Amino acid sequence: MGVESEQVWFDGSLIPYDQANVHVLSHTLHYGLGAFEGIRAYAQEDGTAGIWRLEEHMIRLLQTANMLRIQCPYNKSELEEACQEVLRANAFTDAYLRPLIFLGAGQMGLGARGNTVHTAIAAWHWGAYLGEKGLKDGIRLRTSSFQRNHPNAVMPRAKVVGHYVNSILARYEANDDGFDEALMLDTQGFVAEGTGENVFVFHEGRVYTPPAVNILPGLTRKTVLEMLAHEAIPVVEQCFGRDLLYVADEVFLCGTAAEITPVGELDRRIIGPGGCGPLTKKIQGLYNDAVRGKVPWLSHHITRC
Repeated sequence: MGVESEQVWFDGSLIPYDQANVHVLSHTLHYGLGAFEGIRAYAQEDGTAGIWRLEEHMIRLLQTANMLRIQCPYNKSELEEACQEVLRANAFTDAYLRPLIFLGAGQMGLGARGNTVHTAIAAWHWGAYLGEKGLKDGIRLRTSSFQRNHPNAVMPRAKVVGHYVNSILARYEANDDGFDEALMLDTQGFVAEGTGENVFVFHEGRVYTPPAVNILPGLTRKTVLEMLAHEAIPVVEQCFGRDLLYVADEVFLCGTAAEITPVGELDRRIIGPGGCGPLTKKIQGLYNDAVRGKVPWLSHHITRC
């Protein structure tokens, strides 16, 4: 599935998709120092676009830039409006949005500080990240040989461009071995995340998920925690090994791109029913309704445009 659109927002203006280019010596291209977000918009019942948790995504984008010591030339409100402008310009109601703050050409080297800061927001149609079949029937995971980056080496709560090399290598490895996705452990051997998703495990009446210490505390994760609390399902945020998944009743991954994706097996061990269990199906259905404005107590997370 391609990423083409009509217009891209680039440094304050909408420009044609084919003109949204950067120089080959852009600093971020070489060293990975940049901040980004992944956001979804969903068609609402009245036919308008609704952006899910837009404000929180923009807050995290600017927080990431701050952690990287990059001064973004746009504030939160300007970036929120730019996201809406991109959707309107492309006549999108269902779309994936990709804001990016990066350093352009000028100086090279790890100590360069004077390069121009650029900000871009693109949008495109993106279906099921791990496949429609995976959403329905569950995906196959393998435990990666690549460890999740240590918190003292990177900043787990930041969405940094260069951090995702770790995830890409793990995903390549899993796919080349015939699996859909990788499960990544931290440097202590505890479960961390998928390559781009948070992990939830249902076992003996409780839901377990890693604490927001060695992981990106995702906004879809935050939504799932809200839903589980509303449904009075006990949640335990603690470290655990991969063997908890082997004996689990259900496992699912969540993320803006992946949405709520059931896991059918890990390391060739069938998990629970081997597909989408009843709890996962319930959370998946609730999430799909919520992002489309059909769950009143979660509708405040939607920005209409």
